[in-house]
Amino acid sequence: MSSGSSDPRKTYRRATNLVHGGTERTDWQETSEALILTSGYVYDSAEQAQARMAGEEPGYVYGRYNNPTVAMLEERLRLLEGAEACRAMASGMGAMNAILTAPIQQGDRVVGASALFGSCRWLIANQLPKYGVETEFVDGMDMEAWEKALSKPTKLVLVESPANPMLDAVDIKAVADLAHKAGAQLIVDNVFASPVLQSPFELGADWVFYSATKHMDGGGRVLGGMILGPKKDMEEIIDPFIRHSGPCISPFNAWVILKGLETLEIRVERQSETAARLADAMAEHSAVRALRYPGRKDHPHYEVHAKQMRSGGTLIALSLAGGKDAAFRFLNALSLVQISNNLGDVKSLACHPATTTHRALSPEERASMGLDESWVRFSVGLEDADDLMEDVLYALDEANKA
Repeated sequence: MSSGSSDPRKTYRRATNLVHGGTERTDWQETSEALILTSGYVYDSAEQAQARMAGEEPGYVYGRYNNPTVAMLEERLRLLEGAEACRAMASGMGAMNAILTAPIQQGDRVVGASALFGSCRWLIANQLPKYGVETEFVDGMDMEAWEKALSKPTKLVLVESPANPMLDAVDIKAVADLAHKAGAQLIVDNVFASPVLQSPFELGADWVFYSATKHMDGGGRVLGGMILGPKKDMEEIIDPFIRHSGPCISPFNAWVILKGLETLEIRVERQSETAARLADAMAEHSAVRALRYPGRKDHPHYEVHAKQMRSGGTLIALSLAGGKDAAFRFLNALSLVQISNNLGDVKSLACHPATTTHRALSPEERASMGLDESWVRFSVGLEDADDLMEDVLYALDEANKA
């Protein structure tokens, strides 16, 4: 389903691409995308093998390089985002490692927003300096700090908006403009918003990253990671790295994510509607010291979220007035909502970031993000909104009991 056809019926909108984009059928003309499980491929001749391996003839050569099911997933997301190229990998962090590591060399400079997923921040703070790369973190909403950090040549800039776990915003377009002036490419982690609610390429991003484990799968079943970006850089920089280092996604996982994409839009929209209701109710409870939801006007970065996102999203961050003890009482009192460090699932999930997703960070690093032990991250699922409301309000009542 290419968007390059002159037939207007072949240029589809988001919901249609989520169902049909990239589909290639075998000779059997199956309705559902085929799951092709194979590690290798055979050739008609030695000459054909030579041509395929040299890239002189199209076709598949080895499971670590490419696969028909994986190719359908990559093409579907490419069409969805309007990107030049897309690559799927075994996990979100496998994809993030590739995009941060493949382009850099000794003496380069990488700047990241201070509010990032714990493992992303760890790569910048701990791994890249081992390669002789200068790294720096910037408050994502401090434009003066961005101007200062990007006043000298930079290779890559990484931002996440809304950011994990406090749902901070970054003005993507403003940072993109500064990054490009510094000679840098901007990478946007769009996991929390999903492609349904935010389009980073339209805001100036050079690369967009996803953990497909989250909203794209949507059922807590498989791991996967996606990076989208310029075709030339993908083929010349990213492809050699992933071919030789091996973070390839399994065809089965790619197939599961393909099926998840079919319902992505309706899931995210429904989950966002419920999240908005829950956020309003929780914000009024006496057990809650502070609450952040991108769709609420009391979010400190509401105006930025409002101009970049199509709704408030599926995640809520709340701080319990009684600190860590109250946060744990809240989590332990939940019945319908389950404790898990995953998100974007059809099941509602909650976790304590300081002791789970961001536990590897130092207290000083967590403090720079505004994260203390009172905060809980809440991922809203597809359960009945009233059932979720009853569960959450009961747990907040329990959190008040010292």
